[in-house]
Amino acid sequence: MARDTAGRGAQTKAVILRAARERFAAQGYERTTIRAVAGDAEIDPSMVMRYFGSKEKLFEAALAVDLRLPDLSAVPGGELPAALVRHFVDRWEGDPADDALLVLLRSAVTNEQAAERMREAFAAQVAPALAAAVGPERAGRVAGLVAAQLLGLGLTRYLLRLPAVTALSPQALVEGLAPALAATLGPARP
Repeated sequence: MARDTAGRGAQTKAVILRAARERFAAQGYERTTIRAVAGDAEIDPSMVMRYFGSKEKLFEAALAVDLRLPDLSAVPGGELPAALVRHFVDRWEGDPADDALLVLLRSAVTNEQAAERMREAFAAQVAPALAAAVGPERAGRVAGLVAAQLLGLGLTRYLLRLPAVTALSPQALVEGLAPALAATLGPARP
């Protein structure tokens, strides 16, 4: 019985987080309300408060970002740019409305907490992942430029929905952006 209750609790929490991510992605932090998230999740607002305590804590939970980067040291140097672009395109094509990174991107321009979380995510995840590919001395600088390109893709395709970018297939995105990323990364390692 306790296991069923815990399972239902986890399921309810997941439903709330999905609704929150969608709402924060669509409206940003300022315009999102607990009542609206609860309505989207088809639950009473008191349940949102029960699980998260406040709008700020709900936002914090919705912003938890795991970039799920592959082990880049295992990717041959010449394939690294396409692998990076493909990784982000694949995750965003799955369900961009529920992607914490896109919620974070939309929110970061108006909310300092989200901007700080974005900086932390890229510093803690992208730079170390790239260190194996480009060397630790260049990883921080290169990670910033890689982030600019990939977040630019996220912004133009999934948030602003620029027609010229949304019209491209995922493979065309990889083929179009991989050369730019290759220039950013520098000479391929053997």
